[in-house]
Amino acid sequence: MQKQFEKKELKKKSDNLSDWYTDVILKAQLADYAPIKGCMVIRPYGFALWEGIQHYMDPLIKAHKVENAYFPLFIPEKFLNLEKEHVEGFAPHMAVVTFAGGEELKERLVVRPTSETIMYEMYKRWTQSYRDLPIRINQWNNIVRWEKRTYLFLRTSEFLWQEGHCAHNTHKESVSEVRWALDMYKETYQNLLALYGVAGVKSESEKFAGAKKTYTFEMLMPDGKALQGCTSHDLGQNFAKAFHWTVQDEKGQPLYPWQNSWGFSTRSIGGLIMAHGDDQGLIMPPNIAPIQVILIPIPGSSPKTIKYAIAQREALKKIGIRVKCDDKDGESAGFKFNKWEVRGVPIRLEIGDKEAEEGIVTAVARDTMQKKKVSIDEISGMLETIQQNLLETHKKFTLDHTHTVESYDHFKKIMAGERGFISAFWCEDASCETKIKAETKASNRCLPLDLPAGRQVPKEEKGTCVHCGKPATHRWLFAQAY
Repeated sequence: MQKQFEKKELKKKSDNLSDWYTDVILKAQLADYAPIKGCMVIRPYGFALWEGIQHYMDPLIKAHKVENAYFPLFIPEKFLNLEKEHVEGFAPHMAVVTFAGGEELKERLVVRPTSETIMYEMYKRWTQSYRDLPIRINQWNNIVRWEKRTYLFLRTSEFLWQEGHCAHNTHKESVSEVRWALDMYKETYQNLLALYGVAGVKSESEKFAGAKKTYTFEMLMPDGKALQGCTSHDLGQNFAKAFHWTVQDEKGQPLYPWQNSWGFSTRSIGGLIMAHGDDQGLIMPPNIAPIQVILIPIPGSSPKTIKYAIAQREALKKIGIRVKCDDKDGESAGFKFNKWEVRGVPIRLEIGDKEAEEGIVTAVARDTMQKKKVSIDEISGMLETIQQNLLETHKKFTLDHTHTVESYDHFKKIMAGERGFISAFWCEDASCETKIKAETKASNRCLPLDLPAGRQVPKEEKGTCVHCGKPATHRWLFAQAY
């Protein structure tokens, strides 16, 4: 007996985004809850997304002369204690090993929450002169930050990421690399994940613990909340000084190296899922989709039609399209249609006896659900159109839900209703920032950077702080956030 189409299985995104988000991850087989509180298992279909990100980003990193390496999972606690702001920022989330090998450890080991300290201890050993710089190293690894409230992909106690750590002779070189990393992340989001966002600088209270300045890429989700997509940090000489790490400069004088770090994690997959989807399931951007085309021979088709379907699959493979043929027995066509809609495959090709006779396929685009008869030669163009449409749709949503606000009453009204990004003057006093968050749940996301190449600071304007009325020189972006 064939499995039949059951549309009621998936919760509706239009009813409750949060419920849909969890349900679609589980039903699309992207991930599952692990038997460890706060952790998840990334299933093959979900891990293929992370592999796609790695395959796209790793060549960009290497082209910038950054090399891959691997450093230990365990970090001596004394290393983290060297940088006061750093350890205070991570202390509430640290997992610490105190017992191993059948006995209590003499030195407590922190399970890696980030790798600055263990890497910089090694950098210190490897460098004596300015000629040993720059050091440019990246690693793809796992991170542990113990979380009390978790959310699949968006916030888990263990996650995957890449973290780049570089050291230079000058601050100018280091900052240039920080901006390069931010641009690379922006390119990855837009070109690969079809997600639009705002690049900017974090406020003092929101920056990375131990950093001189933190850059970010912020995206707006369908419920009007912001998602921080990645960060890139100008560490100044803070960590070099904490580790008493100097090299001899050209004049033989001690120089503290200038450092940066930058990271992009599996949280990005959560943003992709949440932004691109509908009541029928996921909508995968073609450039990242593990399967770009699902080919479904209609059950009951003749052997000749099955051969035709296989020939079409091979033709698509030859032009580099990731394609799968679902010719599994025991499932109705409707069941298969629903299964692959939930999993978000960009194009479905239906092939029956009629299509085989005419030498065409019936194509259904996942983003519009429009059905049309096409030749195989048209599929590449369809994929490009879907990719562009998804990016434009998300860009339009973001711009339509970005509000320029002059009064605090208006600010509060938006945050109590539709939410979204708010562009407002802020005096840059941390007490105002804290009060805004307490009263509206909106945090300061960034000072937007839409700047000509080479200019690091946005042009000053004249205004008054949206909260206290004091003079302000920049419009900052606020939003409730994940």
